[in-house]
Amino acid sequence: MKITLKDGSVKEYSEAKSIIEIAKDISEGLARVACAGEVDGELVDLRTVIEKDCELNIVTATDPKALYVIRHTASHVLAEAVKRLFPNAKVTIGPAIDDGFYYDFDAEPFSREDLDKIEAEMKKIIKEGHEITRFTLPRAEAIKFMEEKGEPFKVELIQDLPEDAEISFYDQGGFVDLCAGPHLMSTKGVKAFKLTSSSMAYWRGDSNKARLQRIYGTAYNKKEELAEHLERMEDAKRRDHNKLGREMELFTTVDVIGQGLPLFTPKGTKMIMKLQRWIEDLEDNEWGYVRTRTPLMAKSDLYKISGHWDHYKDGMFVLGDEEVDKEVFALRPMTCPFQYYVYKNTQKSYRDLPYRMSETSTLFRAEDSGEMHGLTRVRQFTITEGHLVIRPDQAEAELKGCLDLAYYVLQTLGLENDVTYRLSKWDPANKKKYLGDDNYWNSTQDALREVLREKNVSFVEAEGEAAFYGPKIDIQAKNVYGKEDTMITIQLDCAIAENFDMYYIDQNGDKVRPYIIHRTSMGCYERTLAWLIEKYAGKFPTWLCPEQVRVLPISDKYEEYAQQVCRELKKAGVDATVDSRSEKIGFKIREARLDKLPYMLVVGQQEEADHTVSVRSRFAGDEGVKSLDSFIADITEEIRNKTIRQEVQVTEENK
Repeated sequence: MKITLKDGSVKEYSEAKSIIEIAKDISEGLARVACAGEVDGELVDLRTVIEKDCELNIVTATDPKALYVIRHTASHVLAEAVKRLFPNAKVTIGPAIDDGFYYDFDAEPFSREDLDKIEAEMKKIIKEGHEITRFTLPRAEAIKFMEEKGEPFKVELIQDLPEDAEISFYDQGGFVDLCAGPHLMSTKGVKAFKLTSSSMAYWRGDSNKARLQRIYGTAYNKKEELAEHLERMEDAKRRDHNKLGREMELFTTVDVIGQGLPLFTPKGTKMIMKLQRWIEDLEDNEWGYVRTRTPLMAKSDLYKISGHWDHYKDGMFVLGDEEVDKEVFALRPMTCPFQYYVYKNTQKSYRDLPYRMSETSTLFRAEDSGEMHGLTRVRQFTITEGHLVIRPDQAEAELKGCLDLAYYVLQTLGLENDVTYRLSKWDPANKKKYLGDDNYWNSTQDALREVLREKNVSFVEAEGEAAFYGPKIDIQAKNVYGKEDTMITIQLDCAIAENFDMYYIDQNGDKVRPYIIHRTSMGCYERTLAWLIEKYAGKFPTWLCPEQVRVLPISDKYEEYAQQVCRELKKAGVDATVDSRSEKIGFKIREARLDKLPYMLVVGQQEEADHTVSVRSRFAGDEGVKSLDSFIADITEEIRNKTIRQEVQVTEENK
């Protein structure tokens, strides 16, 4: 057989060989650093036997693909350590994930002290250096094997496999786990790892099934790489909006109000209002939108016409019982069917299109309690929602316009380089979920794909992520922990107008069905605020800050002048306050820095006499003395232009 290696060279063998044997044949050095093999693009064990011609890549420890194998092996070492220390714990699943691994156990909750003990036990197992071997059993024998071990979750997994399946197991010195692999050859291959946290999880992600305890960890090939990762995680914790947003008094949550229902404090409210006023003025004055205001709930009749009752009812807050009540209402999870009736209020001709409607919409979605997180996943949220009713010949230009608006918003917020683009398509294997036939979906998906290509946007395609009525361009972003969420969406809908009998009168006087573009210009205000907190670590661009300037009188004698400065700033539209506490000026400056304020204005005898201010900023430290008029002119221009000033290192000299 012929084995074509990554460099194009070919090795020939007259008999079957394992990948580790081939690695040793190439060089003993390669075999020592090998972690896995890649056979015709599929990642497999080094112990895998090759019996026919193929392309082979020996995956070494420096290859990013090796991390998957290292982490998968680490998850099994974790499971063995837990079983040693907590014999009554039941094992479930333990995969490698993007930044580490986890394992779920049916056990009592784990404390940090427990994790430390488990880590120590893992180190013992790794030092013992057990060889990891693979074996298989027929399905019936595999079930019996795991029943005898008292592992009911593993039994359930096996029972879900086909009758004729051959089930694979891995044995590391007596600890045996059900697994498809791949794994390292020995536990000694796990050189650098750390258990990071524990949390609750549901068996198979179903809240109606067993509550499990999940232990998260990460592993790398080198201790230095692990240290770098842990430092990144510490920075992520510092930036985590759920922690930092509360510390900065931007929002809070209260148990008696409910999960996923945040309360915004005056500071957080001011930030959202600044975003809202900007978006509304931008859409109405520069992008040709008309503004609507529609109810927060409607009868079930409306959602039955739109199709949401059939396709989305489980995600809605329903008020009433259809079997008992004459009328059943639901809080709205979207604005589109409401705005369709705004469009239908007066007859439109082809000259009236495009008809662009936008609304600052408060929406409600019955998210699962396990999905709630800070401001990124909530049950009530407000969105920059819009619907464009268009002629078919306007689709390309209007889709491009929506994409341009979204990019402009991202650029203004300083987020344009932090996103990726996704073409979200239907799942043709599950057609019952969607409106329309194959031709409808192929044509609408092609239209969005062409727009992305013409705008020279790099994108990926994702099957099964479309709305039930049409495909989407989703603009995605990751939080500090790497979890991806949709921030902005642009959807093409050529089907729903039929349901609502929407039409326009064309040049010939005939009624024609329009197309509809569903879109957001910025997305959800709550999620965007969370994103901004993490992006800027709370040090927002000046125009967005709830407090832009703090005036610091050197002593009580200059408070009157400080208040005068504050009044003039407010008159110019600047959010300013005065720190009139009887504290030393150094203390006030340190407090203002901790509050992440853009500007501090120190005033004393000389400033009062000259009608000046001594400017200190988080951008450059001590910026010197300026006339008050000059400072007001500078900061109002910065706010008006939404300038993002770069922060520089503040030294002892320029503090």
